[in-house]
Amino acid sequence: MKKRHEQKLIILSIGLMMAFSIPISLLFNSEKDVFGYPMILIYMFVVWMISIIISFIIVKRYDE
Repeated sequence: MKKRHEQKLIILSIGLMMAFSIPISLLFNSEKDVFGYPMILIYMFVVWMISIIISFIIVKRYDE
C-alpha cells in the first residue's frame, strides 16, 4: 500500500476520534427516537458503519 493511501486511513482514524469524542457525541443525546432507538445509538452505529465502508473501499481499491 502506498504512503498516500496509508495517510487516508490515518485521516479517517483522526476523523473517527473527533466523531466519537464526548462533545460531538453528546450533540445527539436527545429524547428523540428513531425506530424506537435513541438518537445517540443511531449516530454511533451510522458513523461506525460509514467508517467501515470507507476503510474497506480504501484498502480494497489501493491494495497492491
